[in-house]
Amino acid sequence: MVQAAAPSRTVRVAAVGRLHLGFLDPAATLGRRFGSLGLMVEGAATEVVLAPPPGAADRFTADGAAGEAELPRAMAHIQSLRARTGLPAPLHLHLAHVLPAHAGLGSGTQLALAVGRAFARWHRIALPTATLAHGLGRGLRSGIGIAGFDEGGLLLDGGPGADGTPAPVLARLAVPPEWRVLLVQDPTRRGLSGSEERAALARLAPLGRAQAADICHQVLMQVLPGVAGRDFAAFANGVSQMQQVLGAHFAPAQDGEPYTSAAVGNLMRWLAAHTPGLIGAPVGIGQSSWGPTAFAVLPSALAAHTVVQAALAAEAAAPHLRLDVVAVRNQGAQVADSDQPAAATPLRHASADSLWRWAQPGPSVWRTH
Repeated sequence: MVQAAAPSRTVRVAAVGRLHLGFLDPAATLGRRFGSLGLMVEGAATEVVLAPPPGAADRFTADGAAGEAELPRAMAHIQSLRARTGLPAPLHLHLAHVLPAHAGLGSGTQLALAVGRAFARWHRIALPTATLAHGLGRGLRSGIGIAGFDEGGLLLDGGPGADGTPAPVLARLAVPPEWRVLLVQDPTRRGLSGSEERAALARLAPLGRAQAADICHQVLMQVLPGVAGRDFAAFANGVSQMQQVLGAHFAPAQDGEPYTSAAVGNLMRWLAAHTPGLIGAPVGIGQSSWGPTAFAVLPSALAAHTVVQAALAAEAAAPHLRLDVVAVRNQGAQVADSDQPAAATPLRHASADSLWRWAQPGPSVWRTH
């Protein structure tokens, strides 16, 4: 029997963003469709809070315009969860933070899973994350955001099942904690989603068997061994190679370019050309999903600082771009239940140097965590 919630109880769930580093075989030319490589990153997060409503009816609130825009999706998730569980008790759902929508950070999946996990914890019912994802319509192509919600780290999935079940996780590795990711975001652009994404995928010619095989080889023999053996060069070269193949493949759906944002693309080409000379090491570079967020994986915080300062000095970054240096997150979403204070953990967690934000224009830098 489900216990009644205490009047003062709150449940908080915070889920960080994910980078989708690429599909292995989007057209199944090697036999199984999709398959994905990705990782979870610190920094921005979607944070959901459930509490008793002030009266007898639901209350749905959010902080900021971005949160307000995501409320309809969050409300729909609550209604779907109620229909599936038969638990109609009124709730106060508050979106304290949200990941930017349609930016390539997996905001839709993280919102759904954060709401779903908060709902399940509130009602003290055990629902696996994969079950929540399937019930809320997530994971139709990639399982990275689902597995990352549970575990964090670098993840490889085998593509969704023919019956639509979420993709099985084939490998999960903790990324060396000193590695850093430079996120490059263009707030003026949005990546494809929904019907537009489906139409774009349908128009693309199938990725050839040779290209799909090359991607699989890079993942199996460069990327995964690079993380497991702390060999940054192998990891970076493997990621960049698979991104080159995929960038060329998806370019027809992005105005003929491997990057959704021209400004982001210009900076990423500058980074690819100059980073090895600046830090004496390669860089793992590409676009997450449909963008516009791009990424550059670097071997240390010092290397990231050096590269960003050089890019700013060279005026390689357009003034409207946002540059963040973050750590990879090697653990899952954080859940705090006021009924269980001993198990509660801080909802936003980052080391002192894991998130730097650079103002544009100019080389100023400040820490936000």
